[in-house]
Amino acid sequence: MMYYLTALALTLLLTSEPITADIEAEKKECVIVLHGLGRTHNSMNQVEQALLKEGYFVWNESYPSRLAPIQILSAKAIENGLDYCKNTKATKYHFVTHSLGGILIRHYLQSNSIDNLEKIVMLGPPNQGSEVADKLKDNYLYQQYTGPAGQEIGTDENSLPNRLKPIPGTIGIIAGSFSSDPWFSPIIPGEDDGKVSVMRTRLKEMNDFIVVSSGHTFMMHDHSVIEQIIYFLSNGKFDHSIPEKNTSFDLSP
Repeated sequence: MMYYLTALALTLLLTSEPITADIEAEKKECVIVLHGLGRTHNSMNQVEQALLKEGYFVWNESYPSRLAPIQILSAKAIENGLDYCKNTKATKYHFVTHSLGGILIRHYLQSNSIDNLEKIVMLGPPNQGSEVADKLKDNYLYQQYTGPAGQEIGTDENSLPNRLKPIPGTIGIIAGSFSSDPWFSPIIPGEDDGKVSVMRTRLKEMNDFIVVSSGHTFMMHDHSVIEQIIYFLSNGKFDHSIPEKNTSFDLSP
């Protein structure tokens, strides 16, 4: 009996080594997740959980998006994320951003470099500004809700997003064509997600681009969007053959 128990223990020990090695190999990449304006890290929880299941280290924390201009927000949020990734000993750094989060990484890379930077996936980014910001910038409630950053994301050529230079990294952009805020759509030309036009999400330096039938507010909860994020981080491009699935409406802030 003791012989069989010993043999079983040795078998489990020997067969477990490759599995441990595989897990360690997977966990050499770190993803910094940046939520949008007026949201919290809870809004990106589904993305975070999907990335963790894929073996990535993930930094997903709230930053005070309504309390400071983009210059201050980008430094605070991104440097905290980079510190986390450095502590994991990851060899590759990626970013997954929603809305304003995409502008933060673009701003940060104007005057900073990230040695291990690999891929950046942006969801509904106002890369060329938003007509909603143009329309509401003088509105008291809008000012109170969006803070200084909300004043910086207009569409004029002098707005902060339109002054930013091209950035490094392999960049994939996911735009939404279903309006989650139909009351704003009449002031947005062309297809839009309720806050940002499909056209204004684009960047000259992007490596791939895809449009999904999702709205701005809940895009990061759409299962097909999450699949595209995972695919892009692995392949540097989107899978244009993936069929869209029903959106999961998690109302996390």
